[in-house]
Amino acid sequence: MDYRYELLQSWLQKEFGKQPFTIEPIDNDASFRRYYRVTQNQHHWMAVDMPPTKENPMAFDNISHQLHHHDIHTPAIKASNVSEGLFLLEDLGTRTYLDALVEADADADTLYHRAIDTLIKIQGVATDGLAHYDQVLLLEEMHLYTDWYCQIHLKKNLSVAERKAIQQSYHFLAKSALEQPQVFVHRDYHSRNLMVCADESVGVLDYQDAVIGALSYDLVSLLKDCYIEWPEAQRKQWIAYYLAQVNTPFDIDQAMFIRWFDLMGIQRHLKAAGIFARLYHRDGKATYLASIPRTLGYVSETAPCYPELADLAEIVGRLSP
Repeated sequence: MDYRYELLQSWLQKEFGKQPFTIEPIDNDASFRRYYRVTQNQHHWMAVDMPPTKENPMAFDNISHQLHHHDIHTPAIKASNVSEGLFLLEDLGTRTYLDALVEADADADTLYHRAIDTLIKIQGVATDGLAHYDQVLLLEEMHLYTDWYCQIHLKKNLSVAERKAIQQSYHFLAKSALEQPQVFVHRDYHSRNLMVCADESVGVLDYQDAVIGALSYDLVSLLKDCYIEWPEAQRKQWIAYYLAQVNTPFDIDQAMFIRWFDLMGIQRHLKAAGIFARLYHRDGKATYLASIPRTLGYVSETAPCYPELADLAEIVGRLSP
């Protein structure tokens, strides 16, 4: 018996009353959340099952309202049972940014400019109630690479010298993240969590883990995407567009921002490689393994540019697929 599914179904029956509806499961998430497309009288919604023992429904509810209040196109909440982790949301359709970007006639510039404009709005959202992306969390995330990718996935026991070198690199990367201006960070702002909406707005999903963190973090997620890759020259053009559009109280030097961007990307991609390995070994989700070469490829591309990361660059390069 699937208790959570029956709970969701019973709750939806109360919400819809006597009107019949259908539920279609959608398996496209790397978390403990489960998504369903609900149809009733040719109207569509998304139902989300967010088990409170595994997820944080209250954070999702609060952040949804914060973003919606700042004119960010997140799925409007039609109904909710926050204590049980059940939500009925606006359906933003099926066309993700990733779907649109791989089309033969994709207008990548327009799509990325819209995504960057939306990101700048997100970075201006109030951070009240959000946790800090502090050194503890930054280091904990990077250790996912060591623990899940190196030890469990590769079955590689790192030497004492390798561990020391990696630990020094982790602290260097965390220091760079913490010295940046701290803003509202979506924390997973990439092509699979952005939707191409009918009104040409950018639909934003998967924001419940938002934190107060580094200015460059979400831009790295977007431009050094684990699921689609762009030439460095193209990324630089989009970074320049961001810097030309952003209006912050911070005095941002372009060279410093590029350094922040590069180092933040290394932190994120080490974390992501560890998460992809964990999704396979712990959760049985093998599809994410295909993204590890691209993800660690970003690290191998960038780390050698920084002398402080020479040892990390050598280790990651040697252990990458």
